[in-house]
Amino acid sequence: MKTVKPHQIRIIAGKHRGRKIPVADRAGLRPSPNRVRETLYNWLQFEIAGAYVLDAFAGSGALGLEALSRGAASVLFCEKNSENVSGLRDILQTWKEIHTRVMQTDTLSLVPQTAYDLILLDPPFDQNLHQQCIEKFTNSAWLKPHGKIYIESHQPLSAYVLAQGFDWIKQAKAGQVHYGLIGYAHD
Repeated sequence: MKTVKPHQIRIIAGKHRGRKIPVADRAGLRPSPNRVRETLYNWLQFEIAGAYVLDAFAGSGALGLEALSRGAASVLFCEKNSENVSGLRDILQTWKEIHTRVMQTDTLSLVPQTAYDLILLDPPFDQNLHQQCIEKFTNSAWLKPHGKIYIESHQPLSAYVLAQGFDWIKQAKAGQVHYGLIGYAHD
């Protein structure tokens, strides 16, 4: 049986700039493209330092690892797949990142223990979890008063209904990926 070597993506900026993240050839594992991550963190450039972040469908960890590299105070990585969890733990140990946790869990079963400055939502496109995630995380138990939710989708973001008191702050498209930031309407 032929072994498939994982491809790699790079951290774009910050203290881990240029470091590589291995990405296994695994069904449903689709790391956010560099262009998308760069745009996201340009949007958040003045808000990410010191932020508490939840990477709710971590996968390869690209989104949360980029946040750490750019100065996030802490990242909780949630991922269902045990191989992805193991890979993330290895990366964090190698990088000596101690202000993190990796949980092997179904994100939708999580119970809020703290509110976050940024919640990263990039669920598997084929499972149609986007609306369910928006409904779960758009409330003050999960999100601090000026917190934001990032979402990545295969369909236009206008397809999703936001909870009362929340608005789209930014939206963009790169290739087939639609992505944006949700925030409180008063921001």
